[in-house]
Amino acid sequence: MDAGRKLRSLRESLRLSVRDVESASIRLAEKYQNPDFAIAPSRLSDMESKGVLPNLYRLYSLGVIYRRDPREILTWFGIPLDNMLEDFAVTQSAKTHLIGSIDQHGSVTLPVKMDPGFDLRETTNVGRFIEQWGVVPLLQLRERANGNYTYGYIGVEDFTMYPLLLPGSFIQVDESKNKVVHQQWNSEYARPIYFVETRETFLCCWCRTKGDEIVLESHPLSPVPPRIMREGDAEVLGQVVGIAMRLGDEIRFERVPRVRKQLN
Repeated sequence: MDAGRKLRSLRESLRLSVRDVESASIRLAEKYQNPDFAIAPSRLSDMESKGVLPNLYRLYSLGVIYRRDPREILTWFGIPLDNMLEDFAVTQSAKTHLIGSIDQHGSVTLPVKMDPGFDLRETTNVGRFIEQWGVVPLLQLRERANGNYTYGYIGVEDFTMYPLLLPGSFIQVDESKNKVVHQQWNSEYARPIYFVETRETFLCCWCRTKGDEIVLESHPLSPVPPRIMREGDAEVLGQVVGIAMRLGDEIRFERVPRVRKQLN
């Protein structure tokens, strides 16, 4: 069924006439002192029979009057709200940034039953061990998540930690670990990577402090120079504790410096 037929079927299942919808929407328009909430019978008829799109205000009115989440009605018109996280990768951002809060009323399909033979210690094809998939509300995932976590995105032009962290990656940041740790590290993989906010941008990098200054260190193979800043000009938001990154994508170096500068 297309969106218009669904709207009409829903209205009829509630035994509402187009005049009933008009009257209810007018009351909303009066409450909010905005005539855009009102739905005239001719406009509703066009939505149901001609595929005319409702504006945002009428969409809200329809959701209230029909007792349906406006997000559901949006999906009827072809807006794939459940694909927002997936589509972040399609609309690549050049700059590293925090990922804002996304409403958690949707759902996600996750493995809910694993084969007893699945062993976390071994590298394996996980798909072969999934016995059952299920739809899990995102709200439940949020309730189970550590409240100290925030999430970020490494811009496609940010090569600060390349090749350890690839541009276009998503990161999980533990905000409780926002103090720079100084010690000897056995490898670059053991050394903490921090998510830092400066006055101009966000970035992932190694950090060390000296006096009232903080050194934002890039990877030795990165074309991006390290930076020395006053601690008040750079805030460590937390430590990167998780990452999701794509492999095999083309890396475009033409947008980053060719010559690596050295610290003074």
